[in-house]
Amino acid sequence: MGSTQVCLLMLFFSVLGVILEVTLGNTSDDSHWLLRIKSELVDPLGVLGNWSPGDDICTWNGLTCSDDQTYIVGLNLSSSGLSGPLSPDLSRITSLQMIDLSANSLTGSIPPDFGQLQNLRQLLLYSNSLSGKIPEEIGLLKKLQVLRIGDNMLTGQVTPNIGNLIELRVLGLAYCQLNGSIPTEIGNLKHLQSLDLQKNSFGGLIPQEISGCMELQNFAASNNRLEGGIPASLGKLESLQILNLANNSLSGSIPIELGHLSELKYLNLLGNRFNGEIPSELNQLSHLEKLDLSRNNLSGTINLFNTELKNLEVLVLSENFLTGDIPKFICVRDSYLWQLLLAQNKFSGNFPLELLNCTSLQELDLSGNNLKGELPPSLDKLVNLTDLLLNNNSFIGTLPPEIGNLSALETLYLFDNMITGQMPTEIGKLQRLSILYLYDNQMSGSLPRELTNCSSLTEIDFFGNQFTGSIPPTIGKLKSLSFLQLRQNDLSGPIPPSLGYCRKLQRLVLGDNKLSGSLPPTFKFLSELLLISLYNNSLEGPLPESLFLLKNLRIINFSHNMFSGRIFPLLGSDSLSLLDLTNNSFSGSIPSRLSMSKNLTRIRLAHNLLNGDFPSEFGQLKQLNFLDLSFNSFTGELPPELSNCTNLSHLLLNSNQFFGMIPAWLGSFQELGELDLSTNNFNGTVPPELGKCSRLLKLSIHSNRLFGDIPQEMGNLTTLNVLNLQRNNLSGPIPPTLQQCKKLYELRLSYNFLTGPIPPELGSLTELQVILDLSENRLSGGIPQSLGNLVKLERLNLSFNELHGEVPHSLGKLTSLHMLNLSNNHLQGQLPLSFSGFPLSSFSGNDKLCGPPLASCAKSSGLQKKWMSNTAVAGIIVAIVFTATVVCSVLLYIMVRMWFNWRMVSISSSENNKLEHKREEEKWVYGDHEIRTGEYWDVNNMALVPAQQRESPTTTCIFHLKMSTESSKNSFA
Repeated sequence: MGSTQVCLLMLFFSVLGVILEVTLGNTSDDSHWLLRIKSELVDPLGVLGNWSPGDDICTWNGLTCSDDQTYIVGLNLSSSGLSGPLSPDLSRITSLQMIDLSANSLTGSIPPDFGQLQNLRQLLLYSNSLSGKIPEEIGLLKKLQVLRIGDNMLTGQVTPNIGNLIELRVLGLAYCQLNGSIPTEIGNLKHLQSLDLQKNSFGGLIPQEISGCMELQNFAASNNRLEGGIPASLGKLESLQILNLANNSLSGSIPIELGHLSELKYLNLLGNRFNGEIPSELNQLSHLEKLDLSRNNLSGTINLFNTELKNLEVLVLSENFLTGDIPKFICVRDSYLWQLLLAQNKFSGNFPLELLNCTSLQELDLSGNNLKGELPPSLDKLVNLTDLLLNNNSFIGTLPPEIGNLSALETLYLFDNMITGQMPTEIGKLQRLSILYLYDNQMSGSLPRELTNCSSLTEIDFFGNQFTGSIPPTIGKLKSLSFLQLRQNDLSGPIPPSLGYCRKLQRLVLGDNKLSGSLPPTFKFLSELLLISLYNNSLEGPLPESLFLLKNLRIINFSHNMFSGRIFPLLGSDSLSLLDLTNNSFSGSIPSRLSMSKNLTRIRLAHNLLNGDFPSEFGQLKQLNFLDLSFNSFTGELPPELSNCTNLSHLLLNSNQFFGMIPAWLGSFQELGELDLSTNNFNGTVPPELGKCSRLLKLSIHSNRLFGDIPQEMGNLTTLNVLNLQRNNLSGPIPPTLQQCKKLYELRLSYNFLTGPIPPELGSLTELQVILDLSENRLSGGIPQSLGNLVKLERLNLSFNELHGEVPHSLGKLTSLHMLNLSNNHLQGQLPLSFSGFPLSSFSGNDKLCGPPLASCAKSSGLQKKWMSNTAVAGIIVAIVFTATVVCSVLLYIMVRMWFNWRMVSISSSENNKLEHKREEEKWVYGDHEIRTGEYWDVNNMALVPAQQRESPTTTCIFHLKMSTESSKNSFA
């Protein structure tokens, strides 16, 4: 070879080296960038400890070099505990073919610079804390075969550039926060085998273009917001083995084209809105192993099951509207079916005996259907059965003893049926039985001691049966028992001391029985106990002091028993959330230690013998919403610290001996729905601040010593149902603002000193139903017509007031009334006809009322007419006497005048001059006034009529008598 050729060859290799350095990088430059990346990461496990300039880069942890050790082809630091940003400097190592940084705690976004990694075939960044959008530059990685970046906090839409990755085999975007539609460009990925989009917020339709992914084997898009139907084009994906579209909003019918997916092994469509029948074409899926169509709207009968489905292992059709009988051929020959879940449909008929041929069955759930008849004794053919759920049906008869042969049984649900008879002793053979739920049946007899041989039992629930006798004394053998519910039976006798040796017990519910005796001291060993409910029994005696050792108790209900002594032993736990000791004989004061349970929400201590002041420490219970101390002997004033309990919704302090004023800060309890301070010794006025309790439903402060007006602010309680202010010393008018309490159905204001009229506005309270009681007050005026609008009212009491006037006939519309009391008022007139059925006592003390049930108004009117006739007769007699007197007076006057005129004629003419002189003299002596006055006095004395009036032809004597009498009255006045 000549020198020229040698030179050319050397030049060629030099250029080739430069090209390789440019395209693949070199280790010296790569170490620089990798050390920069290391400096930005937190490495608590020291995985990057040997990344140092002095060592060969190909020996660094996580790195893979090319065969000639000249460049880096792989970076694998998966599950290394690294945290910090995903550095864009990785894009400088252009020779990389694989990057696996999965399962770390990397943050930040995926750098767009990664688009420069043209040699990259695998990018695995899943299970980190990456955020931001998927960069569009990801579409530049033309050689990429695996892209798994799920289980991060990525957002936004998937870039359509994803369709440029034509070599892609695996695309994993699950468990992120991606949204938008599935890009149609997905259909360009001809070699795609796995597409995982689960647990995002993808919406819209499934693109038909997905049928272009001809090699697709796994398509999972569950738990998104996909809509519309399944495109029929999916039936072209002949290589598809897994199709998971569960928990979306897909609708329509299940396409028959799915029957063409001959390689399909897993089909999950649960939690959508599919309707119609299950297509029989699914019978063609001979490789199908799991089919889940539950929680849809499918209807009709099951058209599945033939010899083609011989590989089916799991069939779940629960929560649909499927009808008819369970198919007889559900178990084909040599079936592998081990899980059959048909719960909550509308299947009918008896228990299908054909199911007993499914000897491979491990889980059988037929609950929530319309199955009936007796349970077959041959159930024991299902030798592999671990879970048998037959609850919420209509099975009858007894529990067959053969149930004891199901030696693998772990869960038995038979609740909410009509099973009768005793529990078979054979049940004690079920050594693996963990959960036994028989509640809501009609089983009877005693609990067999053999039950306590089921040593694996963790949960027992026999609620709502008719079991009698005692709790088995050997129950302490159930060392794994965590839940025991025997409530609402007829069990009697004492609680067995051995129960205290069930040390894993967390919930103990024995209420509604006839248990007696005291609590066993062995309860101190129940250190994991969270809930204990013994209410409505006949348990008695003081509580064992050792109960104070139960430090995990959250719920205690000992109500309606006969316990006595102190409550202190129950307060050992600081985790209490509910304490109910109602209806016992506990005594003493409430220990301040109760306030140590900061999570207390309900305290019920009513109907005991407790005393002392209201504990001010209750103010520390910020979560408290129900407090009932009623019917005890508590005293003192309400402490201001209670104002801190702003979450109170029920405050019941009635029937104690509390005194002082009702505090105004109660108005700050915005959640308060019930306030009962009745039957105490509270005084002062009703605080108007109570009108701020906008959610109040019941306000009862009766039987105290309150005085003053009813505040106008009561009208602000627009949600109020019950208002009881009776038996106080309240005065003033009933506030018309009560008309705003439109939801009132009980209003009691009796036994006060209220005055003024009944406000007609009360007639707008049309929801009043239980009672309207305004009795024993000083109300006046009439009964408002508007009360006739209270058509729902059952009891009306207006007695012992000062009401007058007629009873409004509008009250006759109150057809719901069954108690009415209008007695002891001043009412009058006719009663409405509809009141005839009420007793006489409803109207007594109103003398002028009439009509049924009182005397008829016609008879009353007759008596009045008779009395008026006697009066008229007396008037007539007086008028006759008076008229006769006047007539006689007039006749006498005429006779005197006639005699006087005759006398004047006979007098000598010589005397006329003398007489005229005398008259002139009298005129000057007495004057005109005296003459007129004399004339009027004559009239008043009924002697003579004045001369001027005698000449009037239209004036009568009677008229003058009337006028004279009036003048006399005026003069005496």
